[in-house]
Amino acid sequence: MTYPLIAPELASSADEPLLLAVAQQSGTVRLTRRHHHARGQLIGAARGLLSVDAGSSRWVVPATHAIWIPPGVLHGLRSHGPFAGWSVYVQQGACDDLPDAPCILAVSGLLQEAVARAASWRSHSALTATQERLAWVILDEIRGAPAAPLGLAMPSDARLLKIARALSDRPGDERLMKEWAAWAGIAPRSLTRRFIIETGFSFTEWRQRLRLLRSLELLAAGRPVTAIALDLGYDNVSAFIALFRRVLGATPGRYEQSMRVL
Repeated sequence: MTYPLIAPELASSADEPLLLAVAQQSGTVRLTRRHHHARGQLIGAARGLLSVDAGSSRWVVPATHAIWIPPGVLHGLRSHGPFAGWSVYVQQGACDDLPDAPCILAVSGLLQEAVARAASWRSHSALTATQERLAWVILDEIRGAPAAPLGLAMPSDARLLKIARALSDRPGDERLMKEWAAWAGIAPRSLTRRFIIETGFSFTEWRQRLRLLRSLELLAAGRPVTAIALDLGYDNVSAFIALFRRVLGATPGRYEQSMRVL
């Protein structure tokens, strides 16, 4: 378990300051167990990827995005490769008009620069007038940031959750839906219906999304696109690239370039 970025009492403090920001780089992987605090938190990667469990969903956060965690929501984090990231902790009373559920947000250049400036503030006491104006700019940027479809809900039904966890461990497992249903002890028709109700995706769509999220991790680790496609169970590289482009708006190669540190 990695030590917290700020003291737990500050993460749950209702007192000033309105906003706390911190940035950190280390030569090791960062892993934090699920926890919660009273302040809302925006978590971003400076490079590479972060995987976040928040509420009932798993999220992958590339360096172009950040994840918003409302106050009181259980969450945990893992970096893929050495950690380089930042967090903004927002006083609970200032979170009322911010998203009320975990979501991944696109990060503007203004938000990146404002967070970098706020992370340089040394004091955890009340903000100066200049600092408070910048804090409200950060809150405005969070409020107006567009959401990105990179999350993946986990089902709550015990049988479906058993399947989801097994696939999370081995996304390239090529068993058919009927085989998964028999393995988990659920009728195929019930599996299909329950997956849509509980996750918003059909079983096939859910598995595709899981593979896509895992591919982001593998891209960050430097795996070739062809090897990733084959590892994740795609019959050919073209099918993988087409899905990647449809969801993320770029080919895997171009997306990987956008995450690379020059």
